[in-house]
Amino acid sequence: MDRSCAGNTDRRHRDRWNRYRFRSVWDLDAPPARVYAALEQTGDYPHWWPQVRAVERIDGHSGTLHIRSVLPYEIRTTATELLRDPGRGLLEAALHGDIEGWARWTVRARRGDGGRGTRALYEQEVEVRIPLLRRLAVPARPAFRLNHALMMRAGRRALAARLAAPPEAV
Repeated sequence: MDRSCAGNTDRRHRDRWNRYRFRSVWDLDAPPARVYAALEQTGDYPHWWPQVRAVERIDGHSGTLHIRSVLPYEIRTTATELLRDPGRGLLEAALHGDIEGWARWTVRARRGDGGRGTRALYEQEVEVRIPLLRRLAVPARPAFRLNHALMMRAGRRALAARLAAPPEAV
């Protein structure tokens, strides 16, 4: 095998370690319409989700999110709306920047709850583009996955508290 082929094989092997699939389920004690309404307002995420530090609106369908969880690095990614379908409870966005891929929320009534509770499923498939994180892909992968899990747990708790709070006086 010549060196150029070996280099390509090594790069493909390394690249697979920089790809992540995440899936989180949030059970919330609020009707699906309220949960969907909160999740579709990405510009409000920094008000309730501690790890979403800032959202810079670009236009009516995209914005740049600044995200930092437990580990000492910030992810900047531009989310561009691909799908917004309240009737089916779907929100989907393409992600470009420090992470590239897509993210999707699926919001449904929780079974056996009479429509009072919601199950929100978050799915994400991304590839890390930050050079340092790419170099650390193999040894730090468990820490990166834990970092994401902690962020999602904090987000679920914060959204549950926000939904449980009385509406603000006008």
